[in-house]
Amino acid sequence: MCDTSSAAPQLPPEGEQRVVSIGDLATEAGVTIRDASIAFRRWGAFRGDPHGENNVLVVEHALTGDSDAADWWCEAIGPGKALDTDEWCVICTNALGSCYGSTGPASEHPDGGVWGSRFPAINMRDMVHAERAFLEALGIGRVHAIIGGSMGGARTLEWTLLYPEAVDYALVLAVSARASAWQIGIQSAQITSITHDPDWHGGDYHRTGSAPDAGLAAARRIAHLTYRGELEIDERFGTFAQPGENPLGPFRTDGERFAVQSYLEHQGKKLTERFDAASYVTLTEALNRHDVGRGRGGLNKALASSTVPTMIVGVDTDILYPYHQQEHLSRNLGNLLAMAKLSSPVGHDAFLVEARQMDRILRNFISLTHETPSAREVAAERGAYDI
Repeated sequence: MCDTSSAAPQLPPEGEQRVVSIGDLATEAGVTIRDASIAFRRWGAFRGDPHGENNVLVVEHALTGDSDAADWWCEAIGPGKALDTDEWCVICTNALGSCYGSTGPASEHPDGGVWGSRFPAINMRDMVHAERAFLEALGIGRVHAIIGGSMGGARTLEWTLLYPEAVDYALVLAVSARASAWQIGIQSAQITSITHDPDWHGGDYHRTGSAPDAGLAAARRIAHLTYRGELEIDERFGTFAQPGENPLGPFRTDGERFAVQSYLEHQGKKLTERFDAASYVTLTEALNRHDVGRGRGGLNKALASSTVPTMIVGVDTDILYPYHQQEHLSRNLGNLLAMAKLSSPVGHDAFLVEARQMDRILRNFISLTHETPSAREVAAERGAYDI
């Protein structure tokens, strides 16, 4: 890839988080988020033209993820790995509304307080608009590919429809074209677990000395069951009692648990130690609002309009985003690059934990991006430069 005369973006040291101001951001629902910022990290050196052909891969994280993709996807990102940082410049942002550096409910408001309940409801499109503004602030107008799973996959889909001129290729993992009624139902139950916690205080708890940790932990227990496969959970825990406890005694008590209860409680406690409850509500509600067909003539019409070569990946045991939803994407996308299936008892999280299968999928995706013309290249060959 040849260097051009365009100035290279100023990037932080590899793996170091930096926060970039993107100014005011108007949400699709009509609220302005003042003085918004996006946090990010990068790995690998930038090469190429910031507004043309370059080596930038944008990785989009899932619901409670952060910008440290080289940590949570450590077997995929790094020198010699599928997303080879000797070849590629990998950039990962923290999503708008999260709590790991980007503007969200726990962030300081421009008036010196906390955003709290004043932080508006957002959706995937709002997040993508924020990420687009972030890249423009860096001086990057186009990227080689965007890659994302789960909530990151929803953002990736929206990237291909909102800014096709800025994305050459896309890889969408373990997500659907819109939230299903089942997904909205299970996600709304998680939100209610938090908002009914006495320490929620209408979303304005951040400087009260308390937090809705019990509600957040309960939400995580519900969610975790959708992230893992039924077979995996049953094989690991079955009906075994937690060591030293007896869940089959004459009376039910909280201290006499099945092993799976203890496991889920541990998962809930871990999340309360690292994540903000209001951000969890914000991002979960954003997933409820995910619908690429809204305002675009419906799902199939919207998908058919996609010009960005896009690879779709699903998990055969995914409870949260069942495989038939990725089949629907593959049947209706206007420019399907390829489709792949992860076979795993793990369920939805397989794209994070099935390292060997994901290595092959990612390497195949990268290879296809070298072999397949981008929409921009096809348009240029036809003499149509505006896509």
